Amino acid sequence: MKVILIIPARYGSSRFPGKPLAMIKGKPMIQRVYERALLAKGIDEVYVATDDERIASAVHGFNGKVVMTTAELASGTDRINQAITHLGLQDEDLVINLQGDQPLADPESLEQLASLFKEAPNQFEMATLAYQFGENDNPQDPNQVKVVFDNDMFALYFSRSPIPYGRDCAEYPMYKHLGVYAYTCQFLKTFAALPMGRLEQLEKLEQLRALEHGHRIKLAFSKFNSTEVDTPEDVARCERLISED
Repeated sequence: MKVILIIPARYGSSRFPGKPLAMIKGKPMIQRVYERALLAKGIDEVYVATDDERIASAVHGFNGKVVMTTAELASGTDRINQAITHLGLQDEDLVINLQGDQPLADPESLEQLASLFKEAPNQFEMATLAYQFGENDNPQDPNQVKVVFDNDMFALYFSRSPIPYGRDCAEYPMYKHLGVYAYTCQFLKTFAALPMGRLEQLEKLEQLRALEHGHRIKLAFSKFNSTEVDTPEDVARCERLISED
C-alpha cells in the first residue's frame, strides 16, 4: 500500500480569489502547505492537483509535483479522484487529502491518519481528524465545523452549529473537525460517484455525504489545531503564528 498525499488547489474563490498564491512570510501559501506535508513520515509522494497554470507554475517553481485536472470539477474530492486516475494508483493505495488552505498543517497529525489504516486494515475506508476546542477557540463560529462521535471513535455527525447541545450544563468538551481526510483509492472512487446528500446540501459539508449513504468515518484526535485561511485577514494571523513558532 502506497501513501500519497494530494493537495487540491483552485484559483477561483468567492471570498479570496487567488488564495493558493497568497504570500505568507515570503512564500506562496501552496508552498507552505506542500512543505508541511513533506515533513510527515511514511508518505511516499506529495502532489498538488490543480486546473490552473498559475498555480502549477508556482509549484514547479519550488520543485513540487503537480497533477493537472479539468476545470469543471465540483469539489476538491472530485479533483483528487481525477488525480488518482492520472497517477495510476491502485485500489488499495491510501490517499490523504490535505486542503490547500492549511499552511500550518501538523505533520504528526498526517502521520496519525496513515497509521489508522495500517493498524486496522480493512476496518474502515475513510478517516479524518478532530481537535478539542480550547478556551480561546470559538465553537460558535460556523466556519469552525464541529463533530460528535461514538464510543469507537466513528463520526456520528458534523455541523456548523455547536454540537452537542448541553441542556443542563454550560461547560463540556466540544470537538472541531480538522478538514484533512484519508481514504483508500477504492472508496474515493465510490464516494465521488455518490449523489449529493440532503444534509450535505444544508450544511455545505461534503463529508456528510458519506454518513448519509451509510459509510463510516473513523476519527483520530489531533493534539494540534489547524489554522485555515478563508479570507485575506487570515493571512496576517498565520504570519503571526509562524513568527511565534
